[in-house]
Formats: sequence, structure tokens, C-alpha cells
Amino acid sequence: MTDAASSADDALSRIDTSVPHSARIWNYWLGGKNHYEVDRVAGDQYRETFPGIVDMARGSRGFLVRAVTHLAGEAGVRQFLDIGTGLPTADNTHEVAQRVAPEARIVYVDNDPLVLAHARALLTSSPEGATDYLDADLHDTDTILTQAARTLDFDRPIALMLMGILGHVPDYEVARSIVKRLVDALPPDSYLVLYDGTDTDEALAKAQQDYDEGGSDPYRLRSPEQIAGFFDGLELLDPGVVSTSQWRPGTADLPAEVKTFGGVGRKTA
Repeated sequence: MTDAASSADDALSRIDTSVPHSARIWNYWLGGKNHYEVDRVAGDQYRETFPGIVDMARGSRGFLVRAVTHLAGEAGVRQFLDIGTGLPTADNTHEVAQRVAPEARIVYVDNDPLVLAHARALLTSSPEGATDYLDADLHDTDTILTQAARTLDFDRPIALMLMGILGHVPDYEVARSIVKRLVDALPPDSYLVLYDGTDTDEALAKAQQDYDEGGSDPYRLRSPEQIAGFFDGLELLDPGVVSTSQWRPGTADLPAEVKTFGGVGRKTA
């Protein structure tokens, strides 16, 4: 048995299917296949309280696609560090980037045993590029940066992606410090791509509170202003920090506004 297969089998043995799991529920809302009955029940309960959650999930995935397409295309970025990967579904970061630039190199980071079990589905790449997976915690920025350097060249621009993950860091200042440590390690002309759920809708706040009280990994909704604060010191690309469905929507068939806000910022020095 290979080391990768052994790690995946070990991860599978640690998966608890008796409680709902945020990554599996998100996968369910996106129309994926990696979820269990307990996740579908929790996801449906959440949707009963806040029907817009499926639009949020799909609007956020659309934002990822448009942001990565822009960075790999017009901006010429060839390296992506995607932390808090989640479960594979349609249009993963490496697929989007390598459609535009086959030579793109992507490092995924997560510390969830379920994600690790599905890592082999992510460890694919065009022949010209590279894709790697790190089992590391968001808080352990030194480990992430050291191990990512095996695949990424930190003397060349990198797109750092923190997609819906910072809500799992309850303390806002701690979350800001994590972002700063990661961004500080990047060279000029690198980018931060980020979104998170907002606290601007009472039904969403109630659905999230009910979910958190059910014993699952809690998620902290934040104000649009707090989400914008993660980009301090960076040059925001137009249209700034906005609802993810409104970030350069083009001709996509998207809802007018979803309750996840995000943006793309460039490190100028």
C-alpha cells in the first residue's frame, strides 16, 4: 500500500458520520456527492431557516471560478495556495487555473480527515503543471509556508486563497493576524482572494446559530467591513469587497446579491 493510500484509509477510519460536517453540507448544497444522510438533514434544516444558502454556496463557487480565471489569465499568475480546500466538487482551483494556464502550480491545504481521504481526487494536474496537497492547520502558518515551498516558488507571484475559511477562527484579530502572516510571506504582485459569510441577514444568523448549537464546528459570520479589513495594505481590484455574486459577474446567471462577501487584493510591495 502506498503512503497516500495508507493516509487516506487512516483518515477514513477517523470520519464521524454521526454528526453533520460543514464541508460535507457545503458539498451537498453545491450538488456534490460526498455527504451522508446526517449532512443532508442538517443542510435541509439550515435551508428551511435561510432559503438563500444554496445561492450563497453556488455564488461563492462562481466567485472562485471568476477570480482564478482572471488571475491565471489577465494577471498572469501561475501559482495558487488554496487553504481550507474543502471537498472536491466541480471547478476546483487547479482545474480552473490549468484550463487557462496548463503550467499553473497549485497547493491545497486542509487538516480535515474527510478532505484528506479525498485528496487523491485533488492530486491531479495537467502534465505541464503541478498539484500538491498539505495536511496542515490554518493556524500553523509556518508549516504551511515551509511545505508549500516544495511546490511553489516564493520569489514569484502567488495567489493566496482563503475561501470561506476564516469564519472558523472565532477571534477577529487572530484571523487578521493569520492573514497578515501569510500575505507577508508572499512576494510583490501576489494576490489575496477571500470571501466569508456576512452577519447582515437575521434569517442567516439564526440558521447559523442553530447549526452551531447542534455541536458541529462553529462558523463566525462577520460584517462586510470586517471582511474588507482582511485586505488592509493591499490594492483592491474593482469592484472591491462586494457580494460574491457581484464580483465581475459578466453574463453569468447569478442571484442579485448573496450574503457572502469577498474580493481580490494585490500586494504591491
